[in-house]
Amino acid sequence: MSDQEDLVVKKENKSIDNIDENDEESNDKDFKDRGKISSLAALGPFIASKENSRNTIYLSDVPDVCKDKPCMLGVDEAGRGPVLGPMVYGISYCPLESKKPLEDLGCADSKQLTEEKRDIIFNDINTKDYATSCIGWAVEIISPSTISTSMYRRSKCSLNEVSMDSAMGLIQQAIDAGVNIAEVYVDTVGPPEKYQEKLLKRFPSFKITVAKKADSTYPIVSAASICAKVTRDHALKVWKFPEGLVIKDNAFGSGYPGDPVTKRFLAEHIDLVFGFPRLVRFSWSTAENALADKAYDMEFDEPDSEKAKFAGTKLTKFFKGTTKSGEVIREECRFFKQRHLGNVMDF
Repeated sequence: MSDQEDLVVKKENKSIDNIDENDEESNDKDFKDRGKISSLAALGPFIASKENSRNTIYLSDVPDVCKDKPCMLGVDEAGRGPVLGPMVYGISYCPLESKKPLEDLGCADSKQLTEEKRDIIFNDINTKDYATSCIGWAVEIISPSTISTSMYRRSKCSLNEVSMDSAMGLIQQAIDAGVNIAEVYVDTVGPPEKYQEKLLKRFPSFKITVAKKADSTYPIVSAASICAKVTRDHALKVWKFPEGLVIKDNAFGSGYPGDPVTKRFLAEHIDLVFGFPRLVRFSWSTAENALADKAYDMEFDEPDSEKAKFAGTKLTKFFKGTTKSGEVIREECRFFKQRHLGNVMDF
């Protein structure tokens, strides 16, 4: 690392320290009073207060200008690939004319930003007057349990469907909150054309653009991506294990299947009967393979498929016995047969 790069990192670390020191007390109070995320310091406590086996949706306050003027809205996600932790979808919106605040914040390709830089931008979005006056955002934290059960249920719901449903749900939340949306920009999931067609069918009055790597092309998508990534990072930092595990500093790695730290976590925390902690996405092949190698095989009793020896006369029996000519031939009723009784037509 060069001296200049080292200086940049130190400045970012110092900025984060200042955020924590200056805002911790005031934002803790604000969080307790209103449940609002008004800075980076309030994000962790808010997430920690929620049940991590269920999805959580948070919407920021909508700036008045976003209700009056036509707005652009960006959509992106974080944590789609990891085997650990939630996937987070995020949206960000601002008036079409308010591009400069996004530039001043430094919204660019979030994958090229360091974690410290993303934290700073997220804090600025929620604390700087020039940002709070015209930019709003929302996130949905999709729990690992939701992801796994969706992919395992009988009528399977793919990860793409979970993603699209979350994105459309957040857009609808913004509409319901009064945001005057005119244009929507989305980082694609799957083929862009099919995704765009689905969004246009749901929101026909909007100008919708779905593109690959949209977070590096459209600053409003980058802002959404930053909100999603920062939320996921802090969701992992404050993760509580209901199974009673104590993981120092939540050292389970990045969550991606190829991470050696994540692999070690999976190998060391398998329950031979119940599998993995709630943090793990059971539906990932990485988790399935680990369970197949170590966990006990389970057998479930199948319901008795034998037919009853006597189940009564079938209804369809009364519709059988018609000849080609249309003549109906039915077996004589047992009641009359046992008593040697028959139909009398002539006297």
